[in-house]
Amino acid sequence: MHYHIHAIDPKAHLFAVTLTLNNASAEQILSLPAWLPGSYMIRDFAKNIINLQAFDTNNAPIAVSQIDKQTWKINNSGADVVVTYHVYAWDLSVRTAHLDTNHGFFNGSSVFLAANGLESTPHSVTIDAPALTELADWKVATSMARQSGETFGFGNFSADSYADLIDHPVEMGDLTIETFMAQGVPHDIVLSGKHKACMARLVKDLTAICEYQIDFFDSPAPFERYVFMTTVLDKGFGGLEHKASTALMCSRSDLPTNMDSKVEDGYRTYLSLCSHEYFHSWNVKRIKPAEFTPFDLSKESYTKQLWAYEGITSYFDDFITYRSGRVDANQYLDMLSELMTRVYRGQGRFLQSLNDSSFNTWTTFYQQKENAANAIVSYYTKGALFALMLDLTLRIESNGQYSLDDVMKILWQQHGLTGIGTQDDSHQKIVEQLLGRDCSTLFALLDSTEDLPLAPLLEQVGVTMTLRASEGAKDLGGVKFTGHALAFGAKYSAAPIGIKINTVAHNSPAHLAGLSAGDILIAADNLQVSGDFDKQLQQNQVGDKVSLHWFRRDELMHGEMTLTAAIKDTVTLTISDEAKLKQWL
Repeated sequence: MHYHIHAIDPKAHLFAVTLTLNNASAEQILSLPAWLPGSYMIRDFAKNIINLQAFDTNNAPIAVSQIDKQTWKINNSGADVVVTYHVYAWDLSVRTAHLDTNHGFFNGSSVFLAANGLESTPHSVTIDAPALTELADWKVATSMARQSGETFGFGNFSADSYADLIDHPVEMGDLTIETFMAQGVPHDIVLSGKHKACMARLVKDLTAICEYQIDFFDSPAPFERYVFMTTVLDKGFGGLEHKASTALMCSRSDLPTNMDSKVEDGYRTYLSLCSHEYFHSWNVKRIKPAEFTPFDLSKESYTKQLWAYEGITSYFDDFITYRSGRVDANQYLDMLSELMTRVYRGQGRFLQSLNDSSFNTWTTFYQQKENAANAIVSYYTKGALFALMLDLTLRIESNGQYSLDDVMKILWQQHGLTGIGTQDDSHQKIVEQLLGRDCSTLFALLDSTEDLPLAPLLEQVGVTMTLRASEGAKDLGGVKFTGHALAFGAKYSAAPIGIKINTVAHNSPAHLAGLSAGDILIAADNLQVSGDFDKQLQQNQVGDKVSLHWFRRDELMHGEMTLTAAIKDTVTLTISDEAKLKQWL
């Protein structure tokens, strides 16, 4: 199996791919995945394949027939076959492929056809530089094994199998690159896009995070080299884990500009994102559900365990930025407050359990619309709170002898190093082993829609949890705000005239007044509405009635909104006992 991929026309966003098959079967089946690991949604990558053709070694055409939306059959004599096609690459994300004159990026699952029956054989790839002279300085970054070419240059690469091939995304362009060592393992930081980042600061902070995580699992790193690839945008956020690299997106303002930059909210978020995807190198890339061993990328693979793989990882990502010395205790508690707030602001947590959220990710979490907050709960955020509950329970009941750290280390030994997938009760059995008691009641909360009993657990480790009202869109939780007195119940954004309603909470004043997502609210009590409508509302009192006018499409509508007290859905965590907190942190 050999692939040749070339950025043939960056201005038209086209990669050209040539696949050479030696000793192909008489009726060779080729297919492209419908999804990729770590992003649980059917994406139908094959929709971007253009002009697929097949030829023999004499360049004579071979018949190709399409079986379904992502599968083709080649009828040949069982000899060598050459398959050619183009891939349209215009999805600026970490999931698929993107190409223009600024940079190129692809996941193998978007560009490399799999050959049925040959998935376990060695695969090789030649990545060619684009022909445009103005792109002569482009480099290539990938964790795939290099066979030829200069470091970060175009050339030949290899993979042990098709699964290995598509687990090494490729970034190309005018890249900024720095390399550092963490516990003896080389790590590359690769930035694509315009930026003024202080690379030395990134090296310092990511070294601390990576070294902490490698030590965390009490064994050598599970990779020989690791690559952090980040596309820098005006506004962007996202990440996708791979076994020896991660593809990230961030906002330009998130990156530090000097060695002494404070870890502000944006940079704190970027470091947590890096920490999250790096932790996945163990938790989901190697420790994984039985349903994912191996992956079936042709259709949905259902599991109830995503709360453990995304939720536990989401708990440790922030926690490790503290443990590695990147943020202080107060900053970490603010980060935890914000995480908890994201859960408490969603009414869907009363309708969907963590197990159901995990199982239904294919149709709910990855396809959220305006009613998501009213209907679903995130296995990332509530899963992280479940992990917090487990961690505190283990620490308190064992008098500090055990923690969630020990659960992860046992999982690594029993599942990560063996390749044996976890069952739905694997985490429960380990917690029961450590505590020496039945934990059925504790883990029954995975099927419950009740709020987790976190406040009394936090109090025992020196932290007081307080619920207050929100103070608007900029209030994410923590101690920076005090909260509004009156509720509106809708999220909105500025419009040319008035505000555009984006989401409406069930049973809120906005809902009961008749507002819906997409409406343009233009007036309240015959005064024009501004982009800071929440602040305007606070001039009223509980029980006041406010006359509203809005457009729904091109129709002018009217309703009356009765104001109620703001819901206490925003979390503030404060230190009540420094000594107890120190024992936890």
